[in-house]
Amino acid sequence: MAEIAYGESKLEVASGHFNASSQLVLAGHHHAYPYSASDDEIPTVDYSLLFSDNPDQRLLALEYLRQACHEFGFFYLVNHTIPDRVFDGVLKGVSNFFDPTTRDERRIYSKKDSSDKIRWGFNSSDIENREYLKVITHPQYHVLSDSAGFSKILEEYCKEMRTIVIGLARAVSKTLGLEENYIEKAFNLKSGFDLTAMNLYPPNSRSKGAVGLPKHTDPGFVITLVQDINGGLQILSHKGKWINAHIPHHAILIQLGDHLEILTNGKYKSHIHRVIVDNNKLQRISLVTLHGPSLDKFMSPGIDFVDEEHPQKYCGMTYKDSLEANGGDEIDVESSLEKLKLV
Repeated sequence: MAEIAYGESKLEVASGHFNASSQLVLAGHHHAYPYSASDDEIPTVDYSLLFSDNPDQRLLALEYLRQACHEFGFFYLVNHTIPDRVFDGVLKGVSNFFDPTTRDERRIYSKKDSSDKIRWGFNSSDIENREYLKVITHPQYHVLSDSAGFSKILEEYCKEMRTIVIGLARAVSKTLGLEENYIEKAFNLKSGFDLTAMNLYPPNSRSKGAVGLPKHTDPGFVITLVQDINGGLQILSHKGKWINAHIPHHAILIQLGDHLEILTNGKYKSHIHRVIVDNNKLQRISLVTLHGPSLDKFMSPGIDFVDEEHPQKYCGMTYKDSLEANGGDEIDVESSLEKLKLV
């Protein structure tokens, strides 16, 4: 969370606009800035072309998707099916939910026990700076207690996003040369465990450190992310190079999850990412959903990806057990990828 050749990629890309500082001057000396990142381009996949009636367009779009999955492990998704009103409405709802004058009211969602379906938290330290709310949104959507209709808006957004994720599962299956419903079956996505996290990252004037969220990978099939403004999200490439994410307006950032890496025996890999806030003049909101297998699904490398030349690289475990392998709860959705690696 494999090396790639950026210069030879045929992928369509969206250019970035944010330049992270690469040096910091302290006490009259130049010190390497520990969170520098490049503005290398990130591939852009056109969702509509993956299902085009034109077979040539569809094949080309699937090849773009294959390259994005194999050479990068993350990409922007454009021309998807989420209406603008839903996109804008849910981000406005998240912003309203995090009204600084009502923080005490949100404490009703603080951790109670391991069976929490909704959990709120606030961290302000040298290793993490964010307020968040996590909600289990599938297979059962857990309703927030609110009077402004936000829970209904969030539910609509989650339903729209699941439709896209099922479409992606079918397209990704095709890029692997397998039947269209291969990933749906392998993950039992019909009963998949989805966790949606709403994050509020403070501007640098209010943070107690440079890091909004420490580096990590995420479990599941894919992770979908939308946000209100750019700034701070960085992804580690196959080459070991940090890249700033500059998500186009109304696009979705797709990142491959740990369990797609496990299923494909490392052919498609998840990627380490982090959030850095010390260059941000404004607060930033993100809405992230981890789309996983059903909790009882035993996940291990598929037989199509294991042979004499490609020995099994990961041990098998149910999704629930993998989420709890580091001592966390289901709702913590912690990665246990390193523990599952055999080589």
